[in-house]
Amino acid sequence: MDLDAVVDELYRLAPGDFTAIRDERARTARADGDRQLAERIRRLRRPTLAAWASNLLVREQPEEAERLLRLGAALRQAHRDLDGEQLRELSARQHQLTFALSGQAGRLAAEAGQRISDEVRQEVQDTLHAVLADPETAAQWAEGQLTKPLRLPAGFPTPLPGPEQAPAPRRRTRPAKEVADLDAARARRQEQQARLDRARQQAADAERELHAREGELAAVEEEGRRAEAGEQQAEQRVGELSRRLQEARRDQRRARDAAREARDRSGEAERAVREARRRAEEATARVHKLTERQTNDP
Repeated sequence: MDLDAVVDELYRLAPGDFTAIRDERARTARADGDRQLAERIRRLRRPTLAAWASNLLVREQPEEAERLLRLGAALRQAHRDLDGEQLRELSARQHQLTFALSGQAGRLAAEAGQRISDEVRQEVQDTLHAVLADPETAAQWAEGQLTKPLRLPAGFPTPLPGPEQAPAPRRRTRPAKEVADLDAARARRQEQQARLDRARQQAADAERELHAREGELAAVEEEGRRAEAGEQQAEQRVGELSRRLQEARRDQRRARDAAREARDRSGEAERAVREARRRAEEATARVHKLTERQTNDP
């Protein structure tokens, strides 16, 4: 099993399928004896929905991704050259392209069975703006392995307006009711933006919490695997000791039988010795008696 192949497989999956497949691949690597690969796979993070859609765009639309990368290089060069005319032209293309690509990402996600909300599509578009701003961010995006959406680097200049944009009209005095309506609408937009910011923060917190819990789960699973391995080793040891005990008991029984048989043969031998001694003594006595009789006869 190869890590690059596993990474490529996982980051093509919808976020909902990521964790189960990742853990399955980690278990397979561990079963194959590659604990280091299993740990590296286990540490791969599940992408957010926006990150997955961004990855999908890179993988499914490589030509469009290349267009964005080339535009980013041109924009950064124009900023370095302080070329206002070039910046205005490229800025207009930037807005058009990032809007179009974020829409394509939404369509690709829907075709893959996962519709994304306007908020998620905006996160994709923010990621594309970040890609235009920074070459390292662009290289990271081009790998198609994002785990979270990207943000525009701090200090990056705001793109200049395109030439098709008309200058802002002079302000005119509005009636009090119109002003009040505008203030109310502005307040509603601010409240909506505040709710959106809170929702995004809650989503980010939930994502961090999920990653932390995934890490805890992986640690518990690893501890469980070690415990299972220890249990198997102990069972094998018990089985081996039980087998040896049974063999020792069989050897003990055979030794007892052999000792009993030896004692029986020893007893028989002793009895045979006593009988032989008795017969020898009787024969010796007869010899003496016959000898004395022969001596006493005239």
